[in-house]
Amino acid sequence: MLEYPLYEIVLVAPEIPQNTGNIGRIACCTGCKLHLIEPVSFSFEDKYLRRAGMDYWHHVDCTIHKDWETFCQYAGDRKMYFYSTKGKKSYWDCPMEKGSFLIFGSEGHGLPEILHQTYPEQFYTIPMPGKFQRSLNLANSTAIVVYEGLRRCQTELN
Repeated sequence: MLEYPLYEIVLVAPEIPQNTGNIGRIACCTGCKLHLIEPVSFSFEDKYLRRAGMDYWHHVDCTIHKDWETFCQYAGDRKMYFYSTKGKKSYWDCPMEKGSFLIFGSEGHGLPEILHQTYPEQFYTIPMPGKFQRSLNLANSTAIVVYEGLRRCQTELN
């Protein structure tokens, strides 16, 4: 039987409440834990957060960290994988061990440059072979990555 949380989803400085609500719903539906690293650009009373998360939000296992350093103290030496349009390796090649952190940046700014410099070998991207390659929606990107992890663990899910 699968031991939860399978993964821990991390959003660094999220800006759009609808995305965070939808990612909270993804976390709840997949048994993942959600971490938000401040600054968070909206109120948790925001109607858009509640609407996007619907009635799931009170079931979401969510921890808010005041900054990256505080999060790192929590994470300890556990594996961290970063997802960015600037990643050089495909998310298909990411080890994604159970219990690892799947880290995503903000909608408007992505992940801070200091993280790119500190963890260069742990960055992955989602291939976008189309002509329009700015970026995918944050909630969609999170779903793609988390469900790839679930696919890899499918025998444990049954």
